[in-house]
Amino acid sequence: MTIRVLVVDDQMMVREGFSVLLNAMPGIEVVGEAVNGREAMARVEELAPDVVLMDIRMPEMNGIEATRRITASQTHAKVLVLTTFDLDEYVYEALRAGASGFLLKDASARQLADGVRVVAAGEALLAPTVTKRLITEFAQRAEVPRAAALSQVGDLTERETEVLVLIAQGLSNAEIAAHLVVAESTIKTHVSRILVKLGLRDRTQAAVFAYEARLVQPGR
Repeated sequence: MTIRVLVVDDQMMVREGFSVLLNAMPGIEVVGEAVNGREAMARVEELAPDVVLMDIRMPEMNGIEATRRITASQTHAKVLVLTTFDLDEYVYEALRAGASGFLLKDASARQLADGVRVVAAGEALLAPTVTKRLITEFAQRAEVPRAAALSQVGDLTERETEVLVLIAQGLSNAEIAAHLVVAESTIKTHVSRILVKLGLRDRTQAAVFAYEARLVQPGR
């Protein structure tokens, strides 16, 4: 099935550039564009995209607030944040707001398309080293009290906690299954239960939670 994408950026050249690149990729269609977060919300409701490419710094409503509102709504759209700087503090806040990952604006056409496909499939875009560096850099500033996070961790089984740690380390379901020598379907079940128990939207939020709960130590 074709992945429907909404491109959100206040710079026309950026929007048009990404739209051209993505429309040239098989199985991906840009169904619309928006110039700020407020317009993005309206376009998401109107167009029902699968993935929203979201800039962060925009007028009227920034990408963080728009991401928070979109992911809190009933839409199935996943948010993939775009940024110029890999250590932009705002990116971490966007991940906490519900974004499924992020890409640098200088990503190649292939990286952009791969990122869209990964996020559309429900995976977290955490594999690049820079993403893990971002999470570890800003996990120290987490707003969630450690005691509260640890209390929620107590609801997980030992195996679920183990899977959560591996998610935070950037492993895919297939890689986790291979590491634990179990079927991939078993890992999918564990991931689903983890998200439900912790009240999280997706794997990216699960990874951030793992750092905040200090299940994974920043820098490792």
